[in-house]
Amino acid sequence: MKQGKSIRPKKPSQTRQVRIIGGIWKRTPLAVIDSEGLRPTPDRVRETLFNWLTHLLDGRWSQVRCLDLFAGTGALGFEAASRGATQVLMVEHNTPAVRQLEQTKAKLDAAQVQIQRTDALSALQNAGTQNTRFHLIFLDPPYHLDWLAKTLPLCERLLETGGLVYVEAEFSLAEPDDGAELPGWMDGWQVVRSDKAGMVFYHLLQRQLT
Repeated sequence: MKQGKSIRPKKPSQTRQVRIIGGIWKRTPLAVIDSEGLRPTPDRVRETLFNWLTHLLDGRWSQVRCLDLFAGTGALGFEAASRGATQVLMVEHNTPAVRQLEQTKAKLDAAQVQIQRTDALSALQNAGTQNTRFHLIFLDPPYHLDWLAKTLPLCERLLETGGLVYVEAEFSLAEPDDGAELPGWMDGWQVVRSDKAGMVFYHLLQRQLT
């Protein structure tokens, strides 16, 4: 009589992680919870991005106030705080993700980080009514839901003069495919840096001088 194949027990799923790349918390792991739409910025992209930012900001991180919309794992916001940003406001609507952000903040004793559980539009509108200004806004929304069209125009009034907006998208904002025109919500914005990693298009935007 043939023996049936033994069934191996499934290995428990491993928690995914990303790591802070530079600054005082360099190499600190950040847990990536299993949640639909959560897409942390890859390490390689963050390394390039923060090289750009350090150059454009002339290394003056201690003067920078950041807004991290769609914060997710907090990889962008905690990276900025690690490098010396004086204030980082993280906005996230997903409750488990918010809990993870709060745990990370406590572990790092990151007093300069604030966490708001709310949606991006409410956060932008609230900041606008309070006349809050930021030098740097991270805008990394879920794809294919028109979040950029809804949020980028609201970012303009929250930026300090010469401020920067980091945008990740499923398409290029610098060189549209097939000669297509840029969407109307890009009017008045200049792409100062851009690149692509796999299917991720990432950019630094600044308001055009008039």
